[in-house]
Amino acid sequence: MTQSRKQIGRILLAQRAVTAEQLETALNQGGGRLASRLAEQGTITDTDALKALSEQHGIPGIDLSQLCLRLEDLDLLPREIAEKHLILPVLAREDRLFVAMANPREKKVLDELEFVTGKKVYPYVALEGAMAKVIQLAYTRKAQGEAYYVGPRCPAEVLERLGVDSEGRISVAPGPLPGSAPPPPAEVQPLAAPGVVVDDAVGRISRSEDVEDADFGDVSRDLSVVAEMPPAWDGAPTSPAVVKTVLVVDDEADIRKMLKRLLTTRGYRVLEAERGLLALRLVKEHRPDLIILDAMLPEVHGFEIARRIKGSARYGQIPIIMVSAVYRGWRYAEDLKQSCGVDHYIEKPFRIADVMAAVESSLSQQPLPEEPPRGEGGSDEAERALDAGVRAYKAGRLDEAVEHLKRGVQIDPLAYRLHFHLGLLYGKQGKVYEAISELETAVEINAKHFPAVKNLAILYQKAGFRNKAAEMWERGLSLAPDEATKASIRQHILNLL
Repeated sequence: MTQSRKQIGRILLAQRAVTAEQLETALNQGGGRLASRLAEQGTITDTDALKALSEQHGIPGIDLSQLCLRLEDLDLLPREIAEKHLILPVLAREDRLFVAMANPREKKVLDELEFVTGKKVYPYVALEGAMAKVIQLAYTRKAQGEAYYVGPRCPAEVLERLGVDSEGRISVAPGPLPGSAPPPPAEVQPLAAPGVVVDDAVGRISRSEDVEDADFGDVSRDLSVVAEMPPAWDGAPTSPAVVKTVLVVDDEADIRKMLKRLLTTRGYRVLEAERGLLALRLVKEHRPDLIILDAMLPEVHGFEIARRIKGSARYGQIPIIMVSAVYRGWRYAEDLKQSCGVDHYIEKPFRIADVMAAVESSLSQQPLPEEPPRGEGGSDEAERALDAGVRAYKAGRLDEAVEHLKRGVQIDPLAYRLHFHLGLLYGKQGKVYEAISELETAVEINAKHFPAVKNLAILYQKAGFRNKAAEMWERGLSLAPDEATKASIRQHILNLL
């Protein structure tokens, strides 16, 4: 008997979903996944099977029979990959993607999907038999030109929010009577997340916790101190009036070495980063004149780095030359320029002449404006947005506070305090995934700030990602300010695991 089957068997027994005799019979039969097979046999309900799988994998379970799937989202994943790995995009948002999986331990598939789509991927676990069936139906209906796949038990309120009927057709309200004014258009509300089934223990813990705002309003500059910079540097920064600075970001040391030698011999000052978080810190600390950026990086993908920089008022004018050995062709290059804002795209292995032509073209055609004041915390305008957001929240104007902080993040996407405060406010609004995204960015920038780590753990719990919650609580244990807080965190970890 495999370890995973032993584990799921123990979970089912603990949840009293099966008797010992039923479990022994199912195990002796062999075959596919235990929980899925027991559900298909009618020994346990689908909900019990999903709760057991959710507890086993530490992520939410999704009942595909209650799904309403927008079929254009399937463009994000080829059918053959979906069928091979039993993975299905169930909801796409601008910056995130929810997927159902029969085996969420296939991390390589998730990493590749994040890389290709440029979205943060949230995996949910689903029953194996249901996965195979829904994948076949959904891709077939998409090929037939249909817009939605609707599961047989999709809740009416979900269909109403999406403006879809039970057959997957887009709902059309009856027209106005002759001579009457047309009714206002119905507001269709997008789903924040697909329907989930989490295990009972996580549900109880999550309901008892809420995002804490005791640290909201702390705008001291030491919160955003950039840590873990390289211990030795290439010397003092040189005045931009004398020499241009190029940041080379690549996880291959030989490529960084070659590009540094090439650029320094032509009079450029070169900074180096081998991973995504360090690259973002160097952009914040040194504001280079040009970035040569590899697409595939540890920690943060090159696509995400480009989007953050190009979507910023403070850093958006920095030219970016993206290089990659993974994807090829002019169509892909054009997609990258449009979706990520990169100025040039060069395939690996590249020619030196092509790199230098892109460097000289970028620096000559896109001169940078005068550098804004240095100093942690971002530009004066971003600081004013932070202060305005704090004042609005303290005055009870939550929505206004969120808008101020969103404006500040657009100005300076590398300002820690803006992401931290915005994450807390999203949490107060009940926007769990928006809050997770902002606090994840905050923790990327400053991994030592306990309030951010603690609230991120709470939000992971609320979303049903118990393993991620436990991971963040364990990180928070070493950052906790006192023994009483550490004791509370240890209890959280015990409850989750």
